[in-house]
Amino acid sequence: MITSPVFRGKRYAVLGLARSGAATVEALLASGASVVAWDSDEAKRDAILPGTGRGTARKASGGGGSMQSTPLVESPLHHPADGPPPRAGEELTFADPLAIDLAGFEAVVVSPGVPLNRHPIAAKARDAGVPVIGDIELFAQARPSLPPHKVVGITGTNGKSTTTALIHHILETAGVPSLMGGNIGLPILSRAPLAEGGVYVLELSSYQIDITFTLDCDVAVLTNITPDHLDRYAGFEGYAASKARLFAMQSPDHGAVIATEDDATRAIADGLRAPAQEHAVTVVTSHDIADQSRWPALQGPHNAQNAACAIAACRLLGLSHDAIEQGLRTYPGLPHRMERVAEKAGVLFVNDSKATNATATAPALAAYPLIHWILGGLPKTDDLDDCKPHFDHVRAGYTIGEAGPMFARILREAGKPVTESITLDVAVRDAAAAARAGEVVMLSPACASFDQFSDYEARGEAFRAAVGAL
Repeated sequence: MITSPVFRGKRYAVLGLARSGAATVEALLASGASVVAWDSDEAKRDAILPGTGRGTARKASGGGGSMQSTPLVESPLHHPADGPPPRAGEELTFADPLAIDLAGFEAVVVSPGVPLNRHPIAAKARDAGVPVIGDIELFAQARPSLPPHKVVGITGTNGKSTTTALIHHILETAGVPSLMGGNIGLPILSRAPLAEGGVYVLELSSYQIDITFTLDCDVAVLTNITPDHLDRYAGFEGYAASKARLFAMQSPDHGAVIATEDDATRAIADGLRAPAQEHAVTVVTSHDIADQSRWPALQGPHNAQNAACAIAACRLLGLSHDAIEQGLRTYPGLPHRMERVAEKAGVLFVNDSKATNATATAPALAAYPLIHWILGGLPKTDDLDDCKPHFDHVRAGYTIGEAGPMFARILREAGKPVTESITLDVAVRDAAAAARAGEVVMLSPACASFDQFSDYEARGEAFRAAVGAL
């Protein structure tokens, strides 16, 4: 894991013990810090104990802010099989930060999912003069302790996961040590540090940027900004300002890559290029990519934008044209995001289960000219308006789930043949029977999954299984 002497002897409160929170606790304890941890889910609190083997678990009493030494589990926290016993400074206690005095804490480390515009921890920490930060800020503070390296940070409303994974893949293909983390993959603090010359590639949501203050990316990338998460911000302008903070944290001579295909990203790029800023900015658009045919997992205009961002970032990192091209050709794509599952009798099967609304489905429809479209599930809207510009690519529709009848009506009104398959396995068989060589059978539901599946990943796995059973 990533540790640093900068944390030694300091005291942190960690609120939220899902993957990133649990990794934060481990990294801070291993660095010699003391930690007060909390999650409202008792199972998450219990789960963190066997892995630490350190300190004494205590819980806050009442609302007075004091702590009692009442064990949260009946068995001792340390067992010989768990590894070495606690060292000085490695104390783990459990208490809700809202119920204790935060004076003397170095920081409150929160999960990005904690809504700081509504959660009382923000005011509590502010009154105590204690910053509220996230695990990415801890990584930023630990950087001077790590072997010399570079960091690429990627943000944007859409495309940041693909762009992050693509940059990481190009680097690995070129033989450059690389780790992918942040809003994708494993928590960055849980990973072993890279050797000298490595590159950390971090996907950063606006929530993560909000609680990060010193991350000076060697290359910062912005894909696009469209309205999203507005319940957390003072309108769209507040959301866009959160994305812009990634560049405000940069040294001016470090590289910025911005896809300027919307008003918000153009405004950020113009601001960075102003004479008073003198920021090094590389502007890209999807139109920079003339031919995607060599990159099978990067089809469609949205992936042209993702590729343009990744190419520019990798050039700033010093990679050659040939190394970048090799990575683009061999990039396998992300699971459930326009994932090429199989090709049978000349028919390509594509899993785009992550597309849980019509806006997310539209780029997938744009990517292929002859599509047998499987759609439906738990609807988020009562229309497919964002998809209509690409209906000419749809050979036929196969509807499933709660939204099936509504979507079948919309497609029939647009003159498209529709089969109401009801369930996904039947839809795969129906579409496969109708598709011809050169055509695509694609699951891109434009709906949430919860009427028939536990999540979009389970839905995507079911699609893979159904294709495999053909």
